[in-house]
Amino acid sequence: MTTRLCAYEDLNAKQREQLNSLEVFPEQIPFCGDIYCALYSLPAQRHPGIQGLVLLHHEHPVAFMLLKRFPLLAHWAAPDSATLHALQVDKRVQGQGLGKICLRLLAQSVHHYWPEINQLMLSVNPANTSAVALYLSQGWFESGEAYRGERRLVLPLTPWQVKPAA
Repeated sequence: MTTRLCAYEDLNAKQREQLNSLEVFPEQIPFCGDIYCALYSLPAQRHPGIQGLVLLHHEHPVAFMLLKRFPLLAHWAAPDSATLHALQVDKRVQGQGLGKICLRLLAQSVHHYWPEINQLMLSVNPANTSAVALYLSQGWFESGEAYRGERRLVLPLTPWQVKPAA
């Protein structure tokens, strides 16, 4: 299986078109939004505080997420962190472990984009039980409230996660 994480900017025209067809189930939209909202968050010009990341499976986009750091860091996040937003796995491939792969590759590759980042953080609605279970199963831990009842989850980036594979 050839699966890799790449920057949104590195997609070719066909892959960008394919990414536009990424859909989540309707009940997931209140938690992660849709692909149009997520892509709208990306500035027209590269910005040092935000990175769009795409999971490619056999060179076809199957998942998308946003990563933010200072100066676009959420008010509830630690200064040495990057925050994860809008993780979306296409509904046609959910249940195949691609969300886990996405999170594992994110932890491994964040150092490439922002070497000074020591931890990842996210805010998750506790009613989004499948997302909470996914994050906890991948080593994230709860660290109190982010805002308005949302839970803050943290993933410390350990040396084995930030070093490139040999």
